Amino acid sequence: MEALILSCGTGGGHNMAGNAIAEELERRGHSVTLMDPYRLVGKNTADYVGNSYIRLVQRSPRLFGWLYSLGEFYRKLPIHSPVYWANGKMADAMQRYLGEHPCDCIIMTHMYPAHMLDHLKGKMPLPKTVLVATDYTCIPFMEESDCDYYVVPAPDLIGEFCSRGIPKEKILPYGIPVRRDFAAHCEKEEARARLGFKRDGRYILLSGGSIGAGQMSETVAVLERFLQETANCHLLIVCGKNRRLYEKLQSKYAGQEQIRVMESTTRMADYMKACDLFITKPGGLSSTEAAAAGIPLIHISPIPGCEQRNTEYFLTHGMSLLAKAPKKELLPALYELQQDGRFREMLLAQKCGVNLCAAETLCEFLEQAVDPQKKG
Repeated sequence: MEALILSCGTGGGHNMAGNAIAEELERRGHSVTLMDPYRLVGKNTADYVGNSYIRLVQRSPRLFGWLYSLGEFYRKLPIHSPVYWANGKMADAMQRYLGEHPCDCIIMTHMYPAHMLDHLKGKMPLPKTVLVATDYTCIPFMEESDCDYYVVPAPDLIGEFCSRGIPKEKILPYGIPVRRDFAAHCEKEEARARLGFKRDGRYILLSGGSIGAGQMSETVAVLERFLQETANCHLLIVCGKNRRLYEKLQSKYAGQEQIRVMESTTRMADYMKACDLFITKPGGLSSTEAAAAGIPLIHISPIPGCEQRNTEYFLTHGMSLLAKAPKKELLPALYELQQDGRFREMLLAQKCGVNLCAAETLCEFLEQAVDPQKKG
């Protein structure tokens, strides 16, 4: 089977979900191409689309929330959105590519390429198309696509997606795909040995996602006080692509043995399995990775919109705690997790709340959906 996976650089979660699906398909012996469709018209265009989102979220999260609210309003109108038409400008480039590189199925982890393909309906035959939702909500304008199937994060979200116009018969409640190393069993001692951590220390992992967003500096200041009153405790900070944040924190905390500041890492699964607590903004993919890895989770600083929905889903299912304002709420959340049995309840909820085999389940479905003569 020849599979094409289309993603976009607007945050790391979409690409990570695409990588998880690609990993599983290749493990099964299929050929995979993973790409950002905006690169068909040049790297500068793809970078502009991705970086515009990243800068907006890093510097003006409230403006992003306002735009998200505007999208919620716009989706009620009986017309296509400007986002749909903007993505339609990529249709010709996408048509040329598909004509030169035929495939058996197209999997999308972002709605932008789904809009592009919608503009090709009636212009060329398309293979099976699947759009994978990477947030625990039906984001604005997803319903403007017309894919063969839609993968949603959980069965209890089917109703929401249907209410937005996604036909129920097209919905596959398989979950958000994560890489195998997050779901694979690994003892904490083994993960710590691989990373060179102390066997008996206590480790807190802090991340602002792949783009280093959220109230990271304020959160570190609170955790610094917590470290001072907690023996043998260490803080690991992942700044992602936020170079400014990395340089600021590295300069401030250089030389402090209890605090380590990093940029991006390819070993996030090891860090999650080695640490005792994960504090992060509530991205759909990173939250699912945490639940798959089985690490107590505190969400901070949700970006208005989809991250608020992710937070609500995890909270109502007992899979995380929330410190929306870290200065006031993070320490109480930390103390709550220290209560007898509290973190065990959370880990059990995580185990029940996410499908560890989402990528595998989706790939099994694709093998059945594609013409049997083209499999393998």
